[in-house]
Formats: sequence, C-alpha cells, structure tokens
Amino acid sequence: MADSSMVRFYQDNGYALVKGLLTKAEARAYREECHALLGRLSQTEATWGSARALAGRATELRHCHDVQFHSAAFTRLLVDPRFTDVAAALTGSENVQLHHTKIFVKPAEKGSPFPMHQDSAHFPHTRHTVGAAIFHFDDAPEEKGCVRVVPGSHKGGPLAHIEEGGWHLPLSEWPLEAAIPIEAEAGDVLFLGYLTVHGSGVNRAAEARTTLLIQFRDPEDRPADDVHRSRGQGMMLRGVDPGR
Repeated sequence: MADSSMVRFYQDNGYALVKGLLTKAEARAYREECHALLGRLSQTEATWGSARALAGRATELRHCHDVQFHSAAFTRLLVDPRFTDVAAALTGSENVQLHHTKIFVKPAEKGSPFPMHQDSAHFPHTRHTVGAAIFHFDDAPEEKGCVRVVPGSHKGGPLAHIEEGGWHLPLSEWPLEAAIPIEAEAGDVLFLGYLTVHGSGVNRAAEARTTLLIQFRDPEDRPADDVHRSRGQGMMLRGVDPGR
C-alpha cells in the first residue's frame, strides 16, 4: 500500500517508483512469459517514426497489446492487490478500472527509444486520473533505455503534440537527455500520471529491456474523445464501477 509520503511525492512530481513490488523470482517468471508470448506472434514491431529520427539509426521495439487475452499470468497480475492498492491510493479512488495493457521489449543493443510525450495525447480524459504502472521484469539502468521523466510537468496540463511519427512533443523543445532517468531493478514498478512528460532512450546494453504497461483510471473519469479502445477496457481491477 502506498503511504502518505509516496502519494505526496506522486502529486508533486507526477511519478513514483515502487521498489520491489514483485519479487525477483516473480519478475523473472513474467519476463519469460513476455518473451514466450512475443515468440508466438508474427507482428510485434512498434517503433515510432519519430523514434527513428531520435535514435539516428535503425532500432527495434517489440510489443503486444491486451496481453491478458494471451496469457492468464497477466490476468492474475492485473488484480494483484500489491498493484491495485497503490493505484487506488495514487488516483485517490477506492475503485480502479483498466484502460489497456501492453508488453514492451527493447531488444539488446538496438532497442528503440520513445520521444518525450504525455500519454494524455493518445487518450484524453475529463478528470485526468489516468495513470500507468510500468512493471520491470529485468533491470533497467540508463544504458538499457530506462524511462526518463520531467518532474512536475503534469501541473501544466495537456500540451500540444506533433501527430506525425507517433504523437510526441517537439524534439528541440523537449530533449530526451534533459529529462531525469528513472533507473529500476527487476520487480520495481514505476507509476506515472498520464500528464507527466516522459520518454526513454535507446537500449545499448547486451540484454533486452522487458516491461509491462498497465494503464488504469478511476471509473468515474470518462474519456474526452472516443479515440482509443482495447479489448479489456472497462474491466474493474479493484472496487466497483459506481456508474453501473
């Protein structure tokens, strides 16, 4: 459960890193599950066009949406109280609803970066309670292209994004290297508000970087536009949907 100091830090900075939410053994098992799932799929490349410009060379990013429909292991993780209790505390609601899930794997030595952006540009909501939990299934030092954030950037509200190349902020105004790297270990979970400006660098290490993204919200926070749907959207992860 998130304590009051973590909640205050999240409110002030727009992110919070929870150390050791999963054990090392659990993280290793989920890592194996991720790579096995991607091995069963034929189309997994998801590099943004703007990411290629940012990297200045050919890079790769493997991903999969709606992972709980592919493996029951991820279904169990979605409702794990260690995760949902923190999500509830950070959103300020007893009720936590799923928006979507994704696996992201940055291959060794050539894993694609993400330019700086806000997730709100992809799926705006009316009350801005949407958050992301990034589960790290292996270590993510800066060399592996860890997430980088601009603390406090959520307080400026939604920013205008460039649509071409993947809905990102202007590269010259929001350089990746100016953001703070959030290095993590296997089992750590990074919580981010969807207004927090963030990105990530190229994986230059000899090992892949493996993460799971769970995007969640207060069920009373409705989409501002019908622009993003997923098969699992609306599933209750904690509590109830007061509107139903």
